[in-house]
Amino acid sequence: MIVPVQKDDDLLLDIGAADVRDGHLRLWWLGQSGVLVQFDGAHLLLDPYLSDSLTVKYANTDTPHVRMTERVIDPARLDFIDVVTSSHTHTDHLDAETLRPLLHANPGLTLVIAEANRAFVASRLAIDPATPVGLAMGQATEQGPFRIEAVPAAHEALAPEYAGFIVRCGAWTLYHSGDTVRFDGMADLLRPHAIDVAVLPINGRAPERRVAGNLDAVEAATLGRDIGARVVIPCHYEMFTFNTADPATFVAACAALGQRGDVLRCGEQWHSSALDAT
Repeated sequence: MIVPVQKDDDLLLDIGAADVRDGHLRLWWLGQSGVLVQFDGAHLLLDPYLSDSLTVKYANTDTPHVRMTERVIDPARLDFIDVVTSSHTHTDHLDAETLRPLLHANPGLTLVIAEANRAFVASRLAIDPATPVGLAMGQATEQGPFRIEAVPAAHEALAPEYAGFIVRCGAWTLYHSGDTVRFDGMADLLRPHAIDVAVLPINGRAPERRVAGNLDAVEAATLGRDIGARVVIPCHYEMFTFNTADPATFVAACAALGQRGDVLRCGEQWHSSALDAT
């Protein structure tokens, strides 16, 4: 079992100590596709999965979801979150055992989703269908210092139920792809956004997994280069033994392409000052 570099009290202390309004962006990788973004005193949580719901659901089946990395934090302890996203309805991106405690701990929390998933989200979370902010592709919402725009994603195929998110805050632009493979015109669509940080999956796809696929490590590095991202941070690996990838392959691909790629350990902080020299 992989132990997060920071978890529980240590993670909360690091988040609190980093909360300085200096124009910089900070983020923490929380495992799978979950990313906590901190800017100007506000906190955005992208696609968190902070439970063992899938391990429990698929125990004693022919598709066990054996956890590789310890849970980084109980979501009920994240009582300072302003906005949370769900890019699509797969449980590692829309987890009731993560989102219900977050909603309870943060009564003013805004949930941002793909509009096409409104009824499904309301049913899974047992909330009023009017509660989430739903975005169709190309639509945006302003939430505190964060401007969040939905862009297409293709979790094997393009569909309105799959979204990525472009997040603008101050001088920074972050792209969280959600689950996606590369589709025709993707780089042309994303390049005009002048992306500083691209968070992209690297677990790839394999029919024997019997789950929808994603970019692999080489594809993620290549997409990062093609969209002009200043840095790519990989995600969607080291959570389940059957559906993971070696980040060393991503590092090698970035080196070969001349694309910056910063690999984080679960619970590790990344600071936008890392880009000051690039």
